[in-house]
Parts: sequence; structure tokens; C-alpha cells
Amino acid sequence: MTSKTIIAPDIQTEKPALKKPPMYKVIMFDDEYTPMDFVVALLVRYFQHDEQSATNIMLHIHHHGMGICGIYPKDIAESKVAQVEACCRQQEYPLRCSFEQHLDEES
Repeated sequence: MTSKTIIAPDIQTEKPALKKPPMYKVIMFDDEYTPMDFVVALLVRYFQHDEQSATNIMLHIHHHGMGICGIYPKDIAESKVAQVEACCRQQEYPLRCSFEQHLDEES
């Protein structure tokens, strides 16, 4: 009878170091035609802001020409931009929205 040697696979005992995915900020731009209450409604509906924070963001956008609506992973940011722009087109407003990589200063 021959003996067989069984080789056990290496078992990972430490958690692998995972990197956080790059985050993207969704930016909304001011225009002269889109009503302020519509912008607030967009911020509440698509970015889950409450009325007060949505109003503050809308005023920032109005006074500074643009503002950050939220920070998300790329696929979610891209989806939110598409949803906002589709809603604006449906209502015939020229509001523009985009996303760009968020450079986290803590990392």
C-alpha cells in the first residue's frame, strides 16, 4: 500500500488591503431659466437632500454658478447625472449637470 501525501491549500489568514473606489462629485450648473423650486425638487428627489439642505445647495449654485449635489462612486454619479438631465429635458429646462473625480484630501 502506497501512502499519498495531501497538500493543503494556503489559507489566507489576513484580510487583504482593499482600496476605496474613486469617488466622483456630481455638479449642477446655474442657468437663467430653470426655476429655483425645480432645482430644489431635483436635489430632494435624486440626491435625497431634505428641503433645507436642498435650498442651501440651490442658493449656492445660484450665487456661485455651480455647486456639488453629492459625492458617489463613478457609476452612481453617472446615473444621477443622466437622471437629472433626462428630467430637465422632459420639463424643457436647460439645466446642466456633470460629474468629475473627487480628490479626497484626507488620503
